[in-house]
Amino acid sequence: MATGIQNFSARVTSAIQKSNWGISTIIGLNKQRNERSYFTYSRELCHVVDHEPKWVSADEAVKCITSGNTVFMSGAAATPIDLAEAMTKHGKANKLKDITVCHMHTEGPASYAQPDCEGIFRSLSFFMAGNVRQAVADGRSDAIPIFLQDIPSLFHKKIVKPDVAMVHVSPPDQHGFCSLGTSVDCVKAGVQNSRIVIAQVNKNMPRTFGDSVVHMSHFDYAVNVDTPLPSHPSGAGSPEETAIGKHIAENLVEDGATLQMGIGSIPDAVLALLENHKDLGIHTEMFAMGVVNLVKKGAVTNGLKPIHRGKIVSSFLIGTKELYDFVNNNPSVLMKEVDYTNSTAIIRQHPKMTSINSCIEVDITGQVCADSIGTRMFSGFGGQVDFHRGAAEGVDGKGKAIIALQSMNKKTRESKIVPFLKQGAGVVTTRAHINYIVTEHGIAHLFGKNLRQRAHALINVSHPDHREALEKAAFERLKAMPCP
Repeated sequence: MATGIQNFSARVTSAIQKSNWGISTIIGLNKQRNERSYFTYSRELCHVVDHEPKWVSADEAVKCITSGNTVFMSGAAATPIDLAEAMTKHGKANKLKDITVCHMHTEGPASYAQPDCEGIFRSLSFFMAGNVRQAVADGRSDAIPIFLQDIPSLFHKKIVKPDVAMVHVSPPDQHGFCSLGTSVDCVKAGVQNSRIVIAQVNKNMPRTFGDSVVHMSHFDYAVNVDTPLPSHPSGAGSPEETAIGKHIAENLVEDGATLQMGIGSIPDAVLALLENHKDLGIHTEMFAMGVVNLVKKGAVTNGLKPIHRGKIVSSFLIGTKELYDFVNNNPSVLMKEVDYTNSTAIIRQHPKMTSINSCIEVDITGQVCADSIGTRMFSGFGGQVDFHRGAAEGVDGKGKAIIALQSMNKKTRESKIVPFLKQGAGVVTTRAHINYIVTEHGIAHLFGKNLRQRAHALINVSHPDHREALEKAAFERLKAMPCP
């Protein structure tokens, strides 16, 4: 056997000598690989490896960030604000430059995206929040138009190559396992593909189940903090939003439906009117307190879902402490990676899949703009198309894909149903994807309708003050009168 091993070794050495890959190259590659976080051949974050992180201050941890680095940062309620502020301070103090900070929606001041950080940091959003909109509008930051389900592939395909990942986790348990808590989304992929990982460890971060488990041995640096998570309390909806919620709850959501909806007044208005429904399920990218209230009322049971029966499935959260307390150590909530939650192949399997999303404006042919106001970027694609198409493709033929919006902008008095989208506006959901448009004035079912019929249906749910002008504009565009 020894002779066989020697012969194999000789053949390997000979092959290396004949190629351009010398021993020094092999050693160099091994050294480069080992600079990562101690992975051998597996990148699974729940595997325990022989390493312990250095427990340091935030200021000390971010010293590993240098000019030209790409830094990935977790978002939503799991935004590591302490680390972000320390990174900004470090960049300014040490005159660093050309650092890319990539992320989904983040909370906090986003100091790295302020004008005094131009040239030091450049934000790269996969989905924009209000804290970076001005920077993008000014040309100091960037945004990638991308479906939410595709974001992890940016890391796996090495399109975005993070040098450093900054994440926000729960404290380790007795076995050393932490939880990504309120944000799994693309965080797991970002961590798996980063050379250095910094964890902001916070006792206020809830421990969640699903894909959120990460062993502390995969962290290079750990920073202990005790700060409340960002909070977004639900407010009372307007009469218009309540009317929209009523149309959807009473006409489009059936008993036994599986729901996807985001955060905001319209989703809250829908959820508030579903208390008498039965056997509802939740498969979504995110949820807020409205879902929790339905669980407590017994309307949400998840009992008819063919996948993860009895479980709420989500990818990230943002809400109030009551929401965070609800998901903490709650095995009935699974936090999964966003390429799973938002996969149309998964979504379409759920019974009566009902997707409810909002938009900025819709034209009379059914084109939906949800990411920009004219040329000004506002948010991103998010999961609207993922779930819209997944619901429409429902294997039971009973899915409903809904876009909900108020018929008129209250501040400007402009109609949100328009003859043409604003110049430069992006089409997120195409007119071929669209099914239902709901305003406070009713429901327009557009699937299978021609352009004249679509215009007629949309004008009927537009604000009365704008219907005459829309009808004239529709005739000018279509060269024919709108008709049922």
